[in-house]
Amino acid sequence: MKRTAFFLSDGTGITAETLGHSMLSQFSGVVFEQITLPFVNSHETTAEAVARINEAAERDGARPIVFSTLVNEEHREILSRCRALILDMFAVFLGPLEEELGVRSSHKVGQSHSIRDHEAYRIRMEAVHFALDNDDGARTRHYDMADIILIGVSRSGKTPTSLYLALQFGLYAANYPLTEDDFDDLRLPKALLPHKDKLFGLTIDTERLAAIRSERKAGSRYASQRQCDMETRALEALFNRYNIPSINATELSIEEISTRILAKTGLQRRLQ
Repeated sequence: MKRTAFFLSDGTGITAETLGHSMLSQFSGVVFEQITLPFVNSHETTAEAVARINEAAERDGARPIVFSTLVNEEHREILSRCRALILDMFAVFLGPLEEELGVRSSHKVGQSHSIRDHEAYRIRMEAVHFALDNDDGARTRHYDMADIILIGVSRSGKTPTSLYLALQFGLYAANYPLTEDDFDDLRLPKALLPHKDKLFGLTIDTERLAAIRSERKAGSRYASQRQCDMETRALEALFNRYNIPSINATELSIEEISTRILAKTGLQRRLQ
């Protein structure tokens, strides 16, 4: 079965996508063509969105699924005329909240992603800058400022996880790649020893690691099954020797990896 799903927003579309993806993931037997329409914030853009939705309905012979976070009531009225199943997320939640709180919501466009808290924005930007500046072991002199230092073999997900920890939680996350040279005597690199309590390991299954590396350097020793097997075995031994906490990231999303890291380490997020 194949269906079309739209994520509509008068802002970035991040909220509609996040909630929509979570719901669609529960239907593994359906293939969804997913289309995001951000900044639907006028009568014209709403009418254009309705036209695209109706075209998809005509093409598919089935109603598209529309996840909407439109705030403007007139725009929501225009959207309601399209040939689709509309899941209006604000309508579902704002009404009960208004009734419970006894307060009318502002219905202001873009509130969920606006810069309302300038201190939080500053924390996020500084954390992202730290993650970029301390990526891939390029610099180690600022590790005393790090909240966490991710370690693992090349292509095990350290960089995207570091950036997510910074962007979503405001944490100062560095990452350091362990190479074949580091496994010769199963000793941590000198740059990491003073910060052993901040280390957290990411492991990955050999087959998955070889596949990822092959996309970058097909046919190379670096991507060979034998090399990947050697590195992953040595990595596990190193983690055991130094009692470094770790998780296997093979089947996990960046969001899952990051949340599990917080749960295992007890790190407190700076951003809520």
